Amino acid sequence: MRAQKTALITGVTGQDGAYLTKLLLEKNYRVVGAMRRASTLNLPRLAALGVADDVELMTLDMQDFISITQLIKDVVPDEIYNLGGQSSVQASFKQPLYTAQTSGRGTMSLLEAMRIIAPEARLFEAASSEIFGQNPVGKIDESHDFHPRSPYGVAKLFAYWSVVNYREAYNLHASNGLMFNHESPLRGMEFVTRKITTTLAQIACGRQQQLMLGNLDNARDWGFAGDYVEAMWLMLQQEIADDYIVASGETHSVREFIILAAAAMGMQIEFEGEGLQARGIDIKTGRQLVSISQDFYRPSEPDPLVGDASKAHKQLDWRPKLDFEDLVTLMAEHDLVRAQSGQVWY
Repeated sequence: MRAQKTALITGVTGQDGAYLTKLLLEKNYRVVGAMRRASTLNLPRLAALGVADDVELMTLDMQDFISITQLIKDVVPDEIYNLGGQSSVQASFKQPLYTAQTSGRGTMSLLEAMRIIAPEARLFEAASSEIFGQNPVGKIDESHDFHPRSPYGVAKLFAYWSVVNYREAYNLHASNGLMFNHESPLRGMEFVTRKITTTLAQIACGRQQQLMLGNLDNARDWGFAGDYVEAMWLMLQQEIADDYIVASGETHSVREFIILAAAAMGMQIEFEGEGLQARGIDIKTGRQLVSISQDFYRPSEPDPLVGDASKAHKQLDWRPKLDFEDLVTLMAEHDLVRAQSGQVWY
């Protein structure tokens, strides 16, 4: 029987960190989770998956190289999964420097610490489809050009090239997972998918009147986070490190997401008008449930992005299991139950 592996996960308290922790524990890993120092311990996502008591928690500042090197020295990881950093595209326009430090420079600091202290370890970097931003025609594969459209995308592009450079210059086993949007009931409230399901749940329970959003025609390639963390693990089991698109291969609009989520809660929404004049009407009651505000439009929007995960299918033998409709239904039903019981959101 092989010795137990140790995995270090930065950003362990987030959506992906929770699902990845559960997966690795099921595979008999020792899991060490790194999180920002806070006055209170906030572990609702890990608790929701029943793994909060099985992960070793340590504090980490992704802006502090000494903190990173000391953590790697203490943990001695076999595998490092970098899920840390400021991860909201919308927030990156308001916090561009913090986003650059944590989601961009933080990755290079992690790679440098790994080079010095743990060169035999393997690293997964949660790269993002936001580095493509401006989309050429067709599905995006690993060979497409980059054109980020947000400070978050710019930071993630810096992190992506840092991984490639350290892999080539120092022969580190470091892989980029070019992750397209992936959601779940554990998604943060700052993301539009979770805002939709939680607000509609409140409306269904009579506690809120309307859902206020930005561009309804914004389209994304959405998958299930529980499926995508499996791809992360598979990358680090390969003999040779490489970069992979992780995506569903389908694109759907915010408008479609709303309609499906509402249907899962017993509401039938029909849209009228376009742009800022668009509104969503509950067919049964005639009430307006969805309104549009310019405040929720981004300064620059990426084009609709759809990923081609053929390389991951072939080399990792990975495919998503949960489709778009089932994902939306899962999130909507989960948040409706929480709203009905008066539970606090994650």
